Amino acid sequence: MTRTVPFTLYSRSYCHLCDDLLQALLALQQPGERFDVAVIDVDADPALVERFDELVPVLFGDPAGPELCHYFLDPAAARGWAERCMAAAA
Repeated sequence: MTRTVPFTLYSRSYCHLCDDLLQALLALQQPGERFDVAVIDVDADPALVERFDELVPVLFGDPAGPELCHYFLDPAAARGWAERCMAAAA
């Protein structure tokens, strides 16, 4: 049985760091889990530009919670979120 782990990545279309973070995140997936990453283009919403502008990429597990990391993937923070999600779904 595969369980889904949600992530939200605030990104820009022309941002190579954003692409790198997404690929590094997806590489952390373990057997039995699938990362469902909602990629949000900050440039599509002035409020998001104001909030994140120079911080992108910014990764959240829960968009209402604290950020997991920005600029570069924090593997420990991302795995920690994934493990909490998997434990909650068990």
